Amino acid sequence: MIGHERETISTDTPPWKSPVVLSVALHVLLLVIALAGWSWTNPVQEPEPRSISARLVSPEPKPSPVVDEQDQRDKEEERRLQEEKERQQAEAERKRQQEEARRKEAEEQARKREQERKQQEAKARELAEQQAREKEAARQKAVAEAKERARQKAEQEQRAREEAKRKAEEEQRRREEAERQRQEQQAREEAERKRKEAERRLKEQQLEALAEQARQEREAEARRQQEAAAARAREAQKLSDSEKYQALIRDRLSQAWYPPSSATENMVARLQITLLPTGELANVRLVSSSGNTAFDNSALGAARSLNRYPVPDDRDTFERYFRQFTIEFNPQRLR
Repeated sequence: MIGHERETISTDTPPWKSPVVLSVALHVLLLVIALAGWSWTNPVQEPEPRSISARLVSPEPKPSPVVDEQDQRDKEEERRLQEEKERQQAEAERKRQQEEARRKEAEEQARKREQERKQQEAKARELAEQQAREKEAARQKAVAEAKERARQKAEQEQRAREEAKRKAEEEQRRREEAERQRQEQQAREEAERKRKEAERRLKEQQLEALAEQARQEREAEARRQQEAAAARAREAQKLSDSEKYQALIRDRLSQAWYPPSSATENMVARLQITLLPTGELANVRLVSSSGNTAFDNSALGAARSLNRYPVPDDRDTFERYFRQFTIEFNPQRLR
């Protein structure tokens, strides 16, 4: 197809635009220009100039004018013959291309006629097939319509049977629904009666429970008040015991402490004392120094000198106030 298009395009080109014709025209133009130049280079002979004495210095040989003109004519003749040959070749090529174009055009027309013939035959076959299909479709349609009529009749009969059955079932369901509603109504009435009875019993139980709860709350409040009073009493007793035993411990430490001569009234050494429930010393350490080593050591020595500290017998009071406590050693405050 591509080669065919290329040939068609070359056939449509005008003859005067072909490369051969253009080449021949170019050679003719060059020949005309050469002839015109040659006529200009042969001017009219002028009279011989007067003799002038001169010395010839290495004259260059010049070709004979007669020989040059003959060569020029031979070349022009040869060029003309070559151009004529090329023109004839171009003309032959043009005719060949025209013949080729006419041949291709004839082939194209024959191909088109063959294609049209095949198209007409295809249309005829298609028309015959279409008519056959339409005839077969009409036959199938008639058969389908007959089947559809039979199907519709069977469906109508089936619907009639189903409608009669549906009505009978609907009547049965209506009777059953009426019976069910009656039974449900009786069940609702019985359930309502039981609910009211249950509510009445529940209210009685709630009232009894509220009364019992109020009684238990009163008793619990009385117990809480009694326990609070007892706790306050115990707390007061513990506080009283702690103050009493703290005073005893300060008195014992005051008796066992001998401050150094360098002690002043502003010196304070704070010790942390840890005791056992028996009153025995478990540990003592200096938590705040007075700034005087002798003063601090004297306080530590006084705390370690007591074999047994006075502590209360009540374990809670001991754990709260005397398991571990801090005491300050000051010449005035401790005494």
